[in-house]
Formats: sequence, C-alpha cells, structure tokens
Amino acid sequence: MGKVRSPQYITRMRIVIFISVWLFTVWLLMPLITLEKVELRSSLEYFYRASAGVVVMIILFGKTVTDLLFSQDLSRKKSALYVTFLTIYSLVMAGGIIFMAIRILLVFLNTSSAFQPQTPDIQY
Repeated sequence: MGKVRSPQYITRMRIVIFISVWLFTVWLLMPLITLEKVELRSSLEYFYRASAGVVVMIILFGKTVTDLLFSQDLSRKKSALYVTFLTIYSLVMAGGIIFMAIRILLVFLNTSSAFQPQTPDIQY
C-alpha cells in the first residue's frame, strides 16, 4: 500500500509547485520584459522563449479563473478575502498577458515591416 501523506505536506508541496511554476514563467518572460527597444535584433533569440512564457501564463490564468468561478468544495463557503485576492490576482494576470502579447506583437510588426521593401508613394 502507498504511503499516506499528511494534509500539511500536501499543502506545502502545492505551494512549492506553484512557486516553482511562477519562477519558471518569470525566467521565460524576463528577456521580453527587460528589452530596452522592441526590435528584431534584440528579441529574436528570445521570441520562442517569451511565447512559451505567455502560454504558461494563459494556463495559469485559466486555472485561476476556474478556481474562482467553479469551486470544487461547495460545502464550504469561501472567505471574502480569498475571493477578493483571487479576483485581483486574475486581473493582474490578465494585464500581464495583454502586456506580453503586445510586446510580442510589436516584435512581429517591426520584423515584418523591416523586411518589406518600401514602395514609392503614388500621387494622383
């Protein structure tokens, strides 16, 4: 038979896993956050890494919204403080996802406009 784990151990392991996932996400996104200029030369090497970071943030956001809207334990009432902090956390995550997506979009737009030849303006 398997070893029975205490509830405190399970809670500590969930916290450690949560913090580890966030540290990994920060590591993925750090080059995109610290870019001085959003241009191809400085960001191409980190583009896929930042994209993976945004995907992880979207997954964490989905988990947070699911925890907020669809509680697994319906018999216990959630405290107002818990719901408030979870709501603020999800709004901050949504803002972070939008910020990162805009940074990636700016890299893509600057890249595509840099490689297209300039066409002369036609005056009628």
